[in-house]
Amino acid sequence: MRYTPVFVTMGILWLAACGSPTSYSGGGGSTGGGGHATTITVGNDFFSPTPDTVSAGAVTFTWSTPSNGHTLIWDSAPGTLPTDQTVTKTSGSLAFSSFQVGTYQFHCSIHGGVGTGMHGTLVVQ
Repeated sequence: MRYTPVFVTMGILWLAACGSPTSYSGGGGSTGGGGHATTITVGNDFFSPTPDTVSAGAVTFTWSTPSNGHTLIWDSAPGTLPTDQTVTKTSGSLAFSSFQVGTYQFHCSIHGGVGTGMHGTLVVQ
């Protein structure tokens, strides 16, 4: 019985440590509100934050994937889709400077698809 507090503590720490990374792949991590410049991280099997709400203008995607590569494929946009990044990238960044108001959907073609796996949403206000 004296081991019970140790196991409970270990279980709570494990759940806390696992909470953040797993929410990215399914689209968690809303920042709400909008009105800020944003950088979206392209990590190993996640975009972060997503969904994200920003003001019209520039958005930067930054790759931080030392072991896996990822693409950036646009699924939907309020107007013309931004240019897809079909070449697998593992580092660097890419800035888009003219996002207009609306909702943009995107995914990694290696680890996701339209609305599944590694995908994200950007709401521009």
